[in-house]
Amino acid sequence: MTSNEDMADDRTGLTGVVSSASLVLVGSLLGSSSKLVERVIIARLLPPGAYGQVSLGIAVMSLGLTLGIAGFDQGVPRFMSRFEDERDRRGTWLTGLALSAVVTLIVTALLLFRLEWIIDTIFDGTAPLELVALFVLAIPVLVGQKIGVGGVRGFENTIYRTYARDLLYNGLRLGLLVALLFAGFGVFAAGYAYVIAGAAGFIAIHYFLNRLLTLRGPVRTHGRQLLWFSLPLLFSAAVTKLLSQIDTIMLGAYLSNASVGIYDVAYPLALGLGVIFSSFGFIYLPLTSRFDASGRRGELDRVHKLTAKWTVLIGFPVFLTFAAFPTDIVNVVFGDEYIGQGVGTTLAILSSGFFVSGMAGYCQNALSGLGYTRSILAVNVISAVANIVLNVLLIPRYGIVGAAAASALSFATLNWVAFAFLYRVAGISPFSRYTVKMYVFLPLLLFPPAFALSSTVSLSLLTIPLFGVVAGLATLVICAVTGCFQPEDEIPLELIEGRLGVRIPYIRRYIPDEN
Repeated sequence: MTSNEDMADDRTGLTGVVSSASLVLVGSLLGSSSKLVERVIIARLLPPGAYGQVSLGIAVMSLGLTLGIAGFDQGVPRFMSRFEDERDRRGTWLTGLALSAVVTLIVTALLLFRLEWIIDTIFDGTAPLELVALFVLAIPVLVGQKIGVGGVRGFENTIYRTYARDLLYNGLRLGLLVALLFAGFGVFAAGYAYVIAGAAGFIAIHYFLNRLLTLRGPVRTHGRQLLWFSLPLLFSAAVTKLLSQIDTIMLGAYLSNASVGIYDVAYPLALGLGVIFSSFGFIYLPLTSRFDASGRRGELDRVHKLTAKWTVLIGFPVFLTFAAFPTDIVNVVFGDEYIGQGVGTTLAILSSGFFVSGMAGYCQNALSGLGYTRSILAVNVISAVANIVLNVLLIPRYGIVGAAAASALSFATLNWVAFAFLYRVAGISPFSRYTVKMYVFLPLLLFPPAFALSSTVSLSLLTIPLFGVVAGLATLVICAVTGCFQPEDEIPLELIEGRLGVRIPYIRRYIPDEN
């Protein structure tokens, strides 16, 4: 292949990632917003103790979902993207669905059998049995939904995922929650909403998958290959989910449901940064697999650098707002009933953890796409052990602030250790002279004035968006004047302008021409 063809293919790959990411980011922000609105509604209408019970129920459901999916949500898209024959693709989807269904039924049965022990151990013995049972019963339909999303992902399709999961599932769940809460269902409203909306999302995503691939027809299964690839991901995904939920669960074991509720107003806010940082990841895994199969790892390194840079660029204004005005954010969103126990510090610490983790790029997606699933498992085990030890040491002494510190350190460790593995096996890195400049100059030039302002001014519902806009403009200006832009930045800029229908002024003069 000639160098011009390489550059054209590389640009196509970059365009595909950024275009998909922009759509997934919109859908993910809608989904994340619905989850945040869901938490706000529950927190506003129920006391902190009841809100804490719902948070713990979601944590149990999430862990069960991760075990039930058994890594097949990663295995299915990886292998489907490598096959051309419909029999192979159909067989991959069916194998993943069948095997995950078996695992899910076992997990669900075990959780239902041990409900009373779960309630006594992590719910302070006060949660209704029916509430926890509803969250457990939501696991099978959510597993099926994620397998369907994996099938759509294997076609590198983002629009159907946005329709079925981000819009239908999240929107219906939110609507049901509001209706059931006002109908007097109390804490049970959340459980019913997850079960019903999960079933609707399962049906919808498979309807859309059937438009890409006729689900009825001859199959050629690849069970052994799929199992060999997915089983290490089961353990690594379980460890990752434990990493994200162990703080909530251990707070339930050590402290009260009310403390869990206060902590869980900070966590979903900080998770908004995680949504931004994961927006490119949906298309990144199958693209990595395709580049690897065609021997084009050099292109993958360029994609990795650009996606890491733009996720930080987009996420920095949000991070700056959360870091400088955390208590104001919690007060405006959830109300003064949740101000206490260091909730502002908790939000700032969690946001820092997500941001530092995102600076390394999509290291686990890259390792997965390249087939290094055992490395992912090793990375996740290291981080999970660190998280558990830190939670045990910090929660009894520092409460929710200690849980936040444990989670932030563990998430940052997770992705940076994954980067070390990725760099060793493939030479892929987020660092270029452009990203290094941005990582240094943005915090160096924007943190001091933001923290000085926060010491004298409190933000309100009206001024929070204003500060965010100013922070975003300041971020672009600093990147422009310090030489952080590169020729490939034309790609995301053109796509953003195309979606907005306007031409963004001044920035192009700071983007160098490609030689």
